[in-house]
Amino acid sequence: MSLLQRIVVDPAVVHGRPVIRGTRMRVSDVLALLASGASESEIVEDYPYLTVEDIRASLEYASATHAARCSLDGSNLSSIASSR
Repeated sequence: MSLLQRIVVDPAVVHGRPVIRGTRMRVSDVLALLASGASESEIVEDYPYLTVEDIRASLEYASATHAARCSLDGSNLSSIASSR
């Protein structure tokens, strides 16, 4: 199974936000945990229904959606930088 197959979007689950398959855990929640400094092992310990592969799938999903939204010429990057 591809890591991205672990991520589903269903309008009936968490208002259609991307979640880990078979759970209500949003990809954004996993990313927030990682951004706050939690390790993969800490997340799996605190959320035993998740696996390391689920966490990596969340990262891959975030990377794929970010890449799809950004242009290769960097025009989006300049607007992001100027807003900081």
